[in-house]
Amino acid sequence: MVAFGKKLKDRQIQEWQGYYINYKLMKKRVRQYAQQIELGTQDRRHVLKDFSRMLDNQIEKIVLFLLEEQGLLASRIEKLGEQHNALQEEPEIHKISELREAYRAVGQDLLKLLSFVEINAIGLRKILKKFDKRFGYRFTDYYVKTRANHPYSQLQQVFKHVGLGAVVGALSRNLHELQDRQGSSYLSIYDQPTLPLQDPVVDSIRAAVDRLTNSTNFLNFLGKHALIMQEELPTPSEEHVDDESYQFMSLLLNLANTFLYMINTYIIVPTADDYSMSLGAAPTVCGIVIGAMAVAQVFSSVYFSAWSNKSYFRPLVFSSIVLFLGNILYALAYDVNSIWVLLIGRLLCGFGSARAVNRRYISDCVPLRIRMQASAGFVSASALGMACGPALAGVLQTKFKIWKLTFNQDTLPGWVMAVAWVVYLIWLCINFKEPSHDSEENRTPTQSNDEENSALEKGLNQPLLITSEDKVDEDADQDCDESEEAPEESRKPANSFRSAYRLLTPSVKVQLLIYFMLKYVMEILLSESSVITTYYFNWTTSTVSIFLACLGLTVLPVNIVVGSYISNMFEDRQILLASELMVCIGVVLSFNIIFPYSEPQYICSGLLLFVSAEVLEGVNLSLLSRVMSSRLSRGTYNGGLLSTEAGTIARVIADATITVAGYLGESRLLNVTLIPSLFIAISSILATCYTYNSLY
Repeated sequence: MVAFGKKLKDRQIQEWQGYYINYKLMKKRVRQYAQQIELGTQDRRHVLKDFSRMLDNQIEKIVLFLLEEQGLLASRIEKLGEQHNALQEEPEIHKISELREAYRAVGQDLLKLLSFVEINAIGLRKILKKFDKRFGYRFTDYYVKTRANHPYSQLQQVFKHVGLGAVVGALSRNLHELQDRQGSSYLSIYDQPTLPLQDPVVDSIRAAVDRLTNSTNFLNFLGKHALIMQEELPTPSEEHVDDESYQFMSLLLNLANTFLYMINTYIIVPTADDYSMSLGAAPTVCGIVIGAMAVAQVFSSVYFSAWSNKSYFRPLVFSSIVLFLGNILYALAYDVNSIWVLLIGRLLCGFGSARAVNRRYISDCVPLRIRMQASAGFVSASALGMACGPALAGVLQTKFKIWKLTFNQDTLPGWVMAVAWVVYLIWLCINFKEPSHDSEENRTPTQSNDEENSALEKGLNQPLLITSEDKVDEDADQDCDESEEAPEESRKPANSFRSAYRLLTPSVKVQLLIYFMLKYVMEILLSESSVITTYYFNWTTSTVSIFLACLGLTVLPVNIVVGSYISNMFEDRQILLASELMVCIGVVLSFNIIFPYSEPQYICSGLLLFVSAEVLEGVNLSLLSRVMSSRLSRGTYNGGLLSTEAGTIARVIADATITVAGYLGESRLLNVTLIPSLFIAISSILATCYTYNSLY
């Protein structure tokens, strides 16, 4: 296992070695600065000035070499273009083939140049994080703000590959024209821009450009919602995951578990208030009924995450059995006339939440080449389950009795889901294949690849003067050279919530706050929808079900638009801030003030709030995966678990808020529950502005 500096060096192209960022030199200089400041031989102002000058020189070296190589590539393409024009007049098959190979050779060299830019961009991010952490400065904020937006910015050349787009475009166009397209009626690539170019070189170039610019497509954007972190700079040997640990049917069963669980979560939302009243409770007790599942999930996420270190099959079996029992109790509560049986049933359903297992299976067992598609499948299954739950509740509008058991709109969701989990359990036992699964203690170097950057990302803004105990950890964690191996402890994943919390930088904390906020406002909107619409508009259960199902169905179209278009036009941090503002506006428009509350106001404000929160979730988790320590990418207390806990706690608090606000009367419920939503939304906007330039 090697440190990040050695991994960076191994990925360098040998003949270009002198033009890469000198990461080792800069890391040593950071140590020297620390020693000088501690001895009092240097002041902070001089350190900032000297380090800024060093960074400027490193970036200038990179950019000048980049421009030189771009010119060489452009010159080669121009010469090939002359041959191309000559072939237009006298086409010869063997010369066309030779010309295509020549263009592909240019494409391979362009890929090397894109890799050069990517490695340098990662190195710059790492050294900026290291400097901030060591000295407690917000140096990255200052440096990015002053350099990135300057009209003569060289930093933009590195992070946005200014100029390379023209080379990529010229290469793609010429290869497209040389492609054998018999029967094609199109004059050029520009007549049908969506026409696929079947050339692996161009596909690789596009993937490299997307990776470098953080641009994305629908699948990538959707997959980021799963927060399945990957190594930022994997070695070639680490880019291939052993396919023997992966089986498509097992992945499908994990996605089915996610889908059914989301149905189980939201199928009771349209009828929870009616069910509560039928058992003698107030309609706003629906907040506790809905939230009970989230309360249990706070705990179940931890033990399922720990269990998945050893097995995937057994936790899924346990999940199915517990969910079956929970739904049976939920359905029986009507006939035994007990609100406590109802709540115990929902708690059991929450204890069966195996989303941590579903996520870990994708992270650990799905090959890297299809991991993003699997992540997108995970998010799609969640979204479809969220839409199908209320829709299914709207269909179950019937009433009959079998023996002493009552089947109506309140109990049928429990009975239907109990049957669904039995069917799933049978399917699971027949088709699931347990992959080889090493424990955390016995993991191989390949499995541990994303833990190697721990020394570089542990956190920001540490105090300049640290205790002797912390200094040992700091030195072990940060100051190993490329020739050294980092101490074993510094590479291990976090083994407790406390150690995980210590790895959270201000940027990560802000992103978790944003995730908390968006889950809170969405839960308020969804959970109180039945009570609010019944009080103000006399909506029936079917109408509420249709409204909630329509909200759920917006998830995929919204992600298509954002992932395919908006995220390619704007930076993630810009979309993040804009989405937060739209969520805040949606909350403000939802208040019942002055004018009589109307259905158009409720529907439009709710739709704006929900869609904005969905957009926000994608960019929020994308940024979170970039700013979070790689030590949180694996193990029990991983980044996925932390985000899940943040979102689950938000749901618990939101549902509790609904129940508590119910004591003030249904007429005040809407405004009382929106006040904390507005406060949290404004707080998240201010926090985002504070860390905005660190989200680069």
